[in-house]
Amino acid sequence: MIQRDVMEYDVLVVGAGPAGLACAIKLKQLDPARTVCVLEKAAAVGGHALSGAVMEPGPLDALWPEWRQHQPALCVPVQRDEFHLLSAHRSFALPLPPQLRNHGNLVVSLSQLTPLLASHAESLGVDVLPGFAAAAALHGADGRVAGVRVGDMGRMHDGNPGPDFTAGPEIRASTTVVAEGCRGSLAKELIRQFGLSRGRSPQTFALGF
Repeated sequence: MIQRDVMEYDVLVVGAGPAGLACAIKLKQLDPARTVCVLEKAAAVGGHALSGAVMEPGPLDALWPEWRQHQPALCVPVQRDEFHLLSAHRSFALPLPPQLRNHGNLVVSLSQLTPLLASHAESLGVDVLPGFAAAAALHGADGRVAGVRVGDMGRMHDGNPGPDFTAGPEIRASTTVVAEGCRGSLAKELIRQFGLSRGRSPQTFALGF
């Protein structure tokens, strides 16, 4: 029987992307006494936030009005929008649909923005733990999600503990927020377990240039 350390919080957020960190920040703003933990599987926050993004700044201004004083190195206003239909050999310029207009939005690097959000979250008292990958959900006696178990370190190729084995801790919380991003392994397991996709449209993904 593997003995595991147990850490307990009011809220656990799995994933230190923009959504997970914004969630943690808002929860602490609403109740500073609430204990909040954010797990991030990358060795450093932002390590898996590979894309750039066109960001509407209004929500971030509302969440953290001072963020512009600490904005990432790559943070520039959108200068123009173009909309093209691409064929095998040609590009056809088309009128820009209204919903694709980005006037007032910013081009940012998520790998630079998320560490800033993490630093602000920590200043509010959030525990941000990079290098901790959630391996499995924990469940209470009633079947509800009660936190996660962090992946073990130092297992051999056959799965048995090696000489440097360290058991991953259990992080338990009254509320667990899964913010892994697209196709997260924990999210896929919970969607399957609780039938969350039944009667709903499948997820769609888009690639922007």
